[in-house]
Amino acid sequence: MKRPLPMFDSPETFDDLLARFDPKRWLQDPRATGAGIRVAVIDSGIERSVLEDRFAQRGEVIQRIEGAVFRANSPAPLPYDGHQSSPHGTTVADIILSLAPKATLFSADVFGPQGSCEVETVIAGLRHAMDVWNVKVVNLSLGVPEHKLQLLPKRNQLLRAIEEAYYRDVLVFAAAHNDHPVTKSYPAAFGPPLISVDKALFDDPLQFAYALRDQVEFQAHSRGYFGPFSREPATSWATPHLAGIAARLLSLRPTLKPFEVKAILYWMGLAIGGVLPDQRGVESGGD
Repeated sequence: MKRPLPMFDSPETFDDLLARFDPKRWLQDPRATGAGIRVAVIDSGIERSVLEDRFAQRGEVIQRIEGAVFRANSPAPLPYDGHQSSPHGTTVADIILSLAPKATLFSADVFGPQGSCEVETVIAGLRHAMDVWNVKVVNLSLGVPEHKLQLLPKRNQLLRAIEEAYYRDVLVFAAAHNDHPVTKSYPAAFGPPLISVDKALFDDPLQFAYALRDQVEFQAHSRGYFGPFSREPATSWATPHLAGIAARLLSLRPTLKPFEVKAILYWMGLAIGGVLPDQRGVESGGD
């Protein structure tokens, strides 16, 4: 005779499961280095030699960073020569490698000398990251302003690209707008199927929280370690913190699907516990 399945009909059952859930054990596992995980940094480019030298000074050798340059006036991506359009993307990459030093990074420079990007350029970078680089994680520490998506076809094209990433098991981490709720920033405002990240300050960069607010779900540590303005709290720096944490988890089990990773991050945020950053004097925001 088969034993009946246990009934999960009381809050005590979930409290017991949560007590057994130990995020520190996962994140501090010596194998949780990001090894084997390919991460696309869709941003302003990465200064490869700067990061190689920076980590060499710590006695660490990072995986070689490859990439491509995307411009609105070019139908095909241009070659990446190891340089950045501006320091923003290098700071983002440094944060990811600080948390997941064995991850393999790819630089998708979508900014150029004009210092801004178009919807079509971001989509081209995202599709290249999936089709050519076969990445598992995409970091978007940038946002397309809402006014650039007033035309419904443009908004739908971006949404379809994000949805395609989800169904191809690619995790997309997107920064919320630093000035929300006055204005929204896309693709973070799409919500599911991506992981949207807001800024907060934590005692440990491996800490984060689930704090749903204005279609943004997570909060992560929002200070960087290198580059101009990196010490100023911003969602640009919070997003790669959570992406780096995900890369650590994925190096333990690379086959996890996006909804599984999001669920794990949710439960990890609850298990970490403590006072939410909003209650510690750090105003919520986005990039």
